[in-house]
Amino acid sequence: MAQWNQLQQLETRYLEQLYHLYSDSFPMELRQFLAPWIESQDWAYAANKESHATLVFHNLLGEIDQQYSRFLQENNVLYQHNLRRIKQHLQSKYLEKPMEIARIVARCLWEEQRLLQSATTAAQDGTASHPSGTVVTEKQQILEHNLQDIRKRVQDMEQKMKMLENLQDDFDFNYKTLKSQGDNPPNSSPICSELSQDMNGNSQAAATRQKMSQLEQMLSALDQLRRQIVTEMAGLLSAMDFVQKNLTDDELADWKRRQQIACIGGPPNICLDRLETWSMFWIAFGKYGDILSFYYDGLPPLCSNAPPLIWSLCCSAFVVERQPCMPMHPDRPLVIKTGVQFTNKVRLLVKFPELNYQLKIKVIIDKSRKFNILGTNTKVMNMEESNNGSLSAEFKHLTLREQRCGNGGRTNSDASLIVTEELHLITFETEVYHQGLKIDLETHSLPVVVISNICQMPNAWASILWYNMLTNHPKNVNFFTKPPVGTWDQVAEVLSWQFSSTTKRGLTIEQLTTLAEKLLGPCVNYSGCQITWAKFCKENMAGKGFSFWVWLDNIIDLVKKYILALWNEGYILGFISKERERAILSPKPPGTFLLRFSESSKEGGITFTWVEKDISGKRTSVEPYTKQQLNSMSFAEIIMGYKIMDATNILVSPLVYLFPEIPKEDAFGKYCRPEAAPEAELGDPCSSKSIRKFNVLS
Repeated sequence: MAQWNQLQQLETRYLEQLYHLYSDSFPMELRQFLAPWIESQDWAYAANKESHATLVFHNLLGEIDQQYSRFLQENNVLYQHNLRRIKQHLQSKYLEKPMEIARIVARCLWEEQRLLQSATTAAQDGTASHPSGTVVTEKQQILEHNLQDIRKRVQDMEQKMKMLENLQDDFDFNYKTLKSQGDNPPNSSPICSELSQDMNGNSQAAATRQKMSQLEQMLSALDQLRRQIVTEMAGLLSAMDFVQKNLTDDELADWKRRQQIACIGGPPNICLDRLETWSMFWIAFGKYGDILSFYYDGLPPLCSNAPPLIWSLCCSAFVVERQPCMPMHPDRPLVIKTGVQFTNKVRLLVKFPELNYQLKIKVIIDKSRKFNILGTNTKVMNMEESNNGSLSAEFKHLTLREQRCGNGGRTNSDASLIVTEELHLITFETEVYHQGLKIDLETHSLPVVVISNICQMPNAWASILWYNMLTNHPKNVNFFTKPPVGTWDQVAEVLSWQFSSTTKRGLTIEQLTTLAEKLLGPCVNYSGCQITWAKFCKENMAGKGFSFWVWLDNIIDLVKKYILALWNEGYILGFISKERERAILSPKPPGTFLLRFSESSKEGGITFTWVEKDISGKRTSVEPYTKQQLNSMSFAEIIMGYKIMDATNILVSPLVYLFPEIPKEDAFGKYCRPEAAPEAELGDPCSSKSIRKFNVLS
């Protein structure tokens, strides 16, 4: 099977990573249109050979023309427009730089292979936390089939109820007409017994018998239809009960778990709209139950189970659609700083057309530490805030203020935990009245961490990661009194999300292996290795004065704020062991260099290592550049202008080719300001400002 076809079979978490690979530089539409041809080309060779890259690029334009002609014959205007736009973009950007597009495509194909390998490994290992795409699809198909079946049965019920109403009207009319004429129906029918008392037995006997026979037939048909509807109503109720349990116990629970994963950087959560379609069945059932009871006094108590089912439905359908988040930190929800506004949104999935009163939502927070909620903490649900008319309420201007007391607002139960390990629940409450039934609704946010200083953000976010990675318990605020251990497989996936959720690239298997070694030491296979909470976040790494997470979090911040474009291009190897660095640089010509993150800088640093221009081929690395230094000059400009003094006291640049063989100018020139004049890193030997320390690596 072609690689692109295999990718389409992957489950959602891998497809979301696939989406991040593509951009305007190489649109996913083009990958789809030309999948077989793209996979048949040697893009890696073209990325290093300009003549071949030029040939492949022109062939690519030719393939686009062929696809355009095909869509022209099919009169597909949209695809024609898209292909024309893509071709114009490629020509304007890569006509003079065909090797660049070759490198982009080669990298995308490599990342696709990595995704397939990861998915295959997970399937072989029997990863339970993420069911396979085939199982999920099959389950959803069964559920959709059941929903369609109920929808059809409800429609049939509507028709039969109309028939019942019409038949009842006809019977009532004929019955009253006969009675008003003084026709006394025979005593054969208990329903018509009162007519027999008023009838003259000898008058109009033949006409009366005929009318009475018609009434008897109508009554029999009416009773038969009533009983049929009663039976079908019972079956419909049973089917709805089954579907509701599937929706609330499985689908909604799965959605909540996906929401947890999305909060910590995983694939975006799936929209709730599909789950909202079930409410119509409950409304229909309530309506039919009332009508049937009116027309049939002998109706069995079918509706006796409806109130608890409706109660269960409403309680499950009141959800937090968007978890608490500070707008200034959208990539780190569930961490709230006192005195800073945060937002969240609740939604009621069940629609009641007859709901003509206002649903007022109140926001409260738990009592483990005493907070006041400032801002509008009571709001009415409405339909205007939702695109599909569902009931929702969005709180945009909430703020927490801590009430200080003798022990700092903390109870004895949580005194053993540091602030960034304390978990709190934000609760939303309301009341619903439906068909005489009062339902108290309550839903909770995922546990949040409340901080008082932004410097607590890294450790607070680590707590959010650890909690949502290891549990789907909705209210376990005592989680960190005895935090469970995680496996490397779980940690690796979450660490990669920290990059892919805010950049265009996650972490490669090689980069993750380097991080595993820093956490766990040398090992042949890290899969299944256990990592404690203390090892991840609290204990210092061997020989360092800081923890693994503090070091990594500062690198994430460095990437997002200072070197994002270079990271997205794949120019930064980043996490690489000394042994691997030696292995890949040793066979390379002098002047070849790579970019990696510093292992010794707590605040996050990046450095480069190059092969010296002498026969020894020794490797040299420069002291790391930190965020403070990158505030004044871009890292691309530093690389372009970096020079050292050679043996003859002449300033030269030791950096020529970015690993593997990309000319420095091609990689970094476009990220330099035209007016930025390169400055030598090592100029006047007497000037300490112009000298940058570097280390010689053996």
